[in-house]
Amino acid sequence: MKRFLFTLALLASAAGSPAAERPQQLDKAKVLPLALDDAFQFRKTKTLLNDRQLEKPTLDPMIAFERQRLNFGAVSDYDREQRFGHYFTFFWRTKRPADVTIRLEYRQQNLGAYVQAKELFYKNVKGSVTTDFQVIGDDYKQEGKITGWRALLIENGKIVALNQSFLWN
Repeated sequence: MKRFLFTLALLASAAGSPAAERPQQLDKAKVLPLALDDAFQFRKTKTLLNDRQLEKPTLDPMIAFERQRLNFGAVSDYDREQRFGHYFTFFWRTKRPADVTIRLEYRQQNLGAYVQAKELFYKNVKGSVTTDFQVIGDDYKQEGKITGWRALLIENGKIVALNQSFLWN
């Protein structure tokens, strides 16, 4: 029964969002002008750090389920280690059809103030969309925890919506 509900949830989430490819790592995050638009907005952000050494014990079944879901199918220690890292899920929407790029800019512990970025492009999107980003595996292991992040919705080379962590400056 649990497997059926999980599959149903995956199908529902896949049907609700337009097709996008895997996030593309940028060599350098270009600075863009800020032109906020009410037609675009971030609705919710979900972040999760998956690392056995840093996780705190919890009695909350939802947090325990998220951890189990991320590690499902990892058989060996190497598989589990490759899933350690930061997971981001952004829920956002547009009120009108537009070509939108969503970008995650972030700083990692071992890199100091150096900003890295990943982005996804959505063509002619309208309505509610869910986008997932991951900084896991060797990227996480070598460069450390994420110390600050911000998510941007970009249309025609301008930032139209913005969401950021408390530590982003």
